[in-house]
Amino acid sequence: MGWGILVLAGVVEVAWSQSIKPTENFTRFWPTVLCFVLGVAAVYLLSRAMESLPVGTAYAVFTGIGAVGAIVFGIVVHKDPVSFGRFAALALIVGGLVLARVTA
Repeated sequence: MGWGILVLAGVVEVAWSQSIKPTENFTRFWPTVLCFVLGVAAVYLLSRAMESLPVGTAYAVFTGIGAVGAIVFGIVVHKDPVSFGRFAALALIVGGLVLARVTA
């Protein structure tokens, strides 16, 4: 159960990361509200996952899912630059997530 909640927390973190820019430096009310709601939801879900998972492992996986999701979302949706270095970084992060899961 903890791992499922953790994955959901990571997905919500990706949504949260994508909700920051539309706030236009927190000057737009509804995008700012959405941003804060997503941030609180991500941290709440992370805290629930930490009830049954080690704190360090849960946080590392949470931030890893967020980082990978934000990079992939940026490439696919926002046409961010693609490079060998970015793919190498993604591979290292995913490898670390898998290792964290296997050894937890």
